[in-house]
Amino acid sequence: MLARPLNSPRAGLLAGKSVLVTGAGSGIGRAIAGALAEAGARIAVTDKDLPLAQSVAACLGEGHPAFACDVTIAASIEQAVRDAVAALGGLDVLCANAGVSTMNPVKDLTEQEWDFNFAVNAKGVFLTNQAVVRLWLAGGQQGVIVNTASVAGKVGAPLLAHYCASKFAVVGFTQSLAKEVAANGIRVNCVCPGYVRTGMQTRELAWESRLRGLDPAKVQAEYVALTPLGRLEEADDVADAVLFLASDLSSFITGEALNVSGGAFMD
Repeated sequence: MLARPLNSPRAGLLAGKSVLVTGAGSGIGRAIAGALAEAGARIAVTDKDLPLAQSVAACLGEGHPAFACDVTIAASIEQAVRDAVAALGGLDVLCANAGVSTMNPVKDLTEQEWDFNFAVNAKGVFLTNQAVVRLWLAGGQQGVIVNTASVAGKVGAPLLAHYCASKFAVVGFTQSLAKEVAANGIRVNCVCPGYVRTGMQTRELAWESRLRGLDPAKVQAEYVALTPLGRLEEADDVADAVLFLASDLSSFITGEALNVSGGAFMD
């Protein structure tokens, strides 16, 4: 099982809720799926890699279906939403988490890298949010959306201009949509993680160390040094923030980009 014991502080916060999580096959998405399931929600686990999604769903236990979903393709998202609604009997929360990254200085950045980051990180959030908002508006339903942005969506970083630009787009989109649908009882927020210990970070450490001519351990030590709370962030740290924003504990919060960075970025 991914979830913690039933006596954890998460228990019951999303009792009876139905949630769709994109990019839930690994990393932050996997942690989000586990945290929200532990809180009592039924999770539609989606990922471009269906076997990964199925593996996570199996770890969550019965009642959590898994579906393939490529967030760069509107038809794939729409099918995943239909499948989730059919399997879960409705949809109350969307966690648009799927994301990618690459690293390169601007002088070497390719159009393919730029387009890849924007297709998943920005377009993917737009398409998933749009599909779910259309569903809710058509049914007169309230709901909650939590998008995964990044502290890189608030401050630029060397070697990540394209990634930062895509995550800035997520923050701006979240704020705009929140204003559009607030009167309909739909809340839209995003989380902004910092240096999270995931498979994506492992790849980034390798890229950054190569581009800067440093040992990966040195680069990782820099990440820790930049974090006032003195450790690398864990995927569960992000998942707990997502749970807060998805629950009624944040019922008067919308349009926010919540930093979850151990103090690495403060605004």
